[in-house]
Amino acid sequence: MHSEPLLRLEAFADGQILRLAGDWRLSRLAELRAVLNGLPALDARCLRIQGSGLRALDSAAALLLIQGLRAHGVVWEEARLQDFAPRHLGLLALVDARMQAPEAPPAARMGWLTRLGGMAVGALDAGRGMLAFIGHVGQALGEILARPGRLRPRELFTQLEVVGLEALAIVGLMTFLVGMVFAHLLATQIEKFGANIFVVDGVALALTRELSPMLTAILVAGRSGAAFTAQIGAMKVTEELDAISTLGLSPYQVLVLPRLLAIVLVMPLLTFFGDLTGLLGSALIAAQQLDITFFTFFSRLKDVLSLKSVFFGLYKAPVFAVAIALIACRNGFAVSRDARSVGERTTATVVQSLVAVILINAAFAVTSADYAG
Repeated sequence: MHSEPLLRLEAFADGQILRLAGDWRLSRLAELRAVLNGLPALDARCLRIQGSGLRALDSAAALLLIQGLRAHGVVWEEARLQDFAPRHLGLLALVDARMQAPEAPPAARMGWLTRLGGMAVGALDAGRGMLAFIGHVGQALGEILARPGRLRPRELFTQLEVVGLEALAIVGLMTFLVGMVFAHLLATQIEKFGANIFVVDGVALALTRELSPMLTAILVAGRSGAAFTAQIGAMKVTEELDAISTLGLSPYQVLVLPRLLAIVLVMPLLTFFGDLTGLLGSALIAAQQLDITFFTFFSRLKDVLSLKSVFFGLYKAPVFAVAIALIACRNGFAVSRDARSVGERTTATVVQSLVAVILINAAFAVTSADYAG
């Protein structure tokens, strides 16, 4: 197919001429390498490289030519190039310059103190950004309170349905199963002492005070919190946030407040629903494993479960909700204009929300011991 010789070496009285011809491209790299390797000894001091017959040259072939001639002892910087097209000369010069460029020095390894300082600076920046975001949300909330007509009821009811109604099934299933598991584990130990009825005391306090609020918050964080970040982040990537601002609307009023109000309203309801399903699961295990009838279980429940314990779990739910909503919406607004950032911020929302829920729950447990039952 290619009958024209790619390379021809001619010897004269005053030295040698190496004539290049044809197409020097990546597709013919194997053939070009074989031709260069088959060259006889070259007179590096009196060698001229002639390129008038060269029709095409790409960077791969240019790199191969320079490396091949250097392997034959030719100092490329001193080579005499003749009759090359300007574009071919420019490409050869560029490839040679890149080959001579010094390698980037290895990144200096930071010590633990430097890394700790960087983490502290990052945490301070994140805290400053969150405080600024809370300020914007507070300002938007103040404007809504001054002019309630600015609140978008359609968006609010949509979020109530998505965050609350559509989450009932998963919250009920999880708390029901956890109630069953907790009652089974507790019954296994209590049964040894013949104090079967006290399983009601244990599951009632554990579910209403800790398990149901925590499980509900974790499920809402993973479900609705991640959805908030992904929705707002996608709107930022597609420049819908800019469009909202251009229309003279506040993104905080349009996007943040309906989500914040919806999650604050539904979290106590979901938590109470989780209490009911968790106790139902516990009652089922008590009936099967300990021969405690449903009537006996709920009669004992009425005696041992105080309203303080129930309300203690319900008090925590709105605080969890505020933390989840602020973290989720803040991460949504912090998305940069690429799809990868949406995924990173969504993951950050879930992790930060779970940490916040655990810290808030610990703070309640430490500072509210008077609600023990």
